[in-house]
Amino acid sequence: MSHRIPLALLFALLSAGAFAQTQATPSPPDTEIYLAPLTAGGATLSVGRPVNITNSPGYDNQPSFRPDGGAILFTSIRGGTQTDIYRYDIASGATERVTNTPESEYSPTVTPDGAHISVIRVEADGTQRLWQFPRFALPGAAPELVLKDVKPVGYHTWIDDHTLALFVLGQPATLQIADARTGAAEVVVRGINRSIQRIPGRGTISFVEQESDASNADAKLWIRELDPKARRVTPLVAAVAGAKEADLAWTPDGMLLMAEKDVLYGWRRGETEWRRIADLTALGLHGVSRIAVSPKGDRVAFVATP
Repeated sequence: MSHRIPLALLFALLSAGAFAQTQATPSPPDTEIYLAPLTAGGATLSVGRPVNITNSPGYDNQPSFRPDGGAILFTSIRGGTQTDIYRYDIASGATERVTNTPESEYSPTVTPDGAHISVIRVEADGTQRLWQFPRFALPGAAPELVLKDVKPVGYHTWIDDHTLALFVLGQPATLQIADARTGAAEVVVRGINRSIQRIPGRGTISFVEQESDASNADAKLWIRELDPKARRVTPLVAAVAGAKEADLAWTPDGMLLMAEKDVLYGWRRGETEWRRIADLTALGLHGVSRIAVSPKGDRVAFVATP
C-alpha cells in the first residue's frame, strides 16, 4: 500500500513534536474545489465546465455533498494554522463556516439521521478520532465523540444509521467496521489505501488494496467490494494502470469514477476495462486528487491544484 502520510495525521505528528526540530515543516497542499455539471448520456457521462467554488489560498479539500444535494461541506485552512469545516451553498454561491475550534477537523459527512456532521478530529494531544457536530448549530457548538477507543482514524463512511467503515492508520493501515452504538470496531482487511466509498443501492462499500508484493514498482491497485454484514470481500476491478493512489466516487446509478493523469475514467459492474469519460486538462483541471458526486448524479466536485 501507499505509505504517504495523510495530511490530518501529519498535522497531528507535527503538533505532538514527533518530527526532529531540524526537519522542515511541510506545508499543506495548495488545492481548490471545482464544481461541474454531470450529465448522463446513454452508457456514459458528460462533464460540463467546472467552476472554482473555494477561491482561497492554501488547503481546500475533502468535499462532501449534503444529502439533498443543495450544499457541499469541505475542509479548509483560512486565516489560521488548523483546518475547519465550511459549507458552500450551491444556489446562492455563499460560503459559511461550520466549525471554529482550536483543533483540526477533516472529512465532513452528514450523518444518516441528518442531524449531525461527522468529522475526523485531530485533538489537542494529537489523538485522531471520529467526532460529530450538531448540523444546524452555530460555529463553536460543542462536538460529541462518536468512537472513543478507535484511533487513529484517517477516513470514514457511514454504511447505515449506526455502522461505519473506517480507514485506520497503522503499519499497515486497516479497514475496520465499527458500531456507533457500542463503540466496538473489528479489523476486516489489512493493507488498504485511503478511499472507502459506500456503493449506491447495495449496502456494501468499495475499498482499495495494493497487490501483496508492495516492493514491486508495477504493483497494481485493486478495487474490491466488502459486504459488511457477511464480511465477504469480492474483487471488482484493477485501478487505472499506473495509478499510485485511487480516489474514487460512485454515481447514483452505479458508475465508478477515477481520475488518473488528468483524465477522468468510468467503470461499471460487468465491464473489464475503464472507459475514458473526460479530458480534465481540457476542462482546466490538473492534478485531481479527490472526486465527489451529488446524490442526484447531476453534479461532480473535483479537488485539483489551482
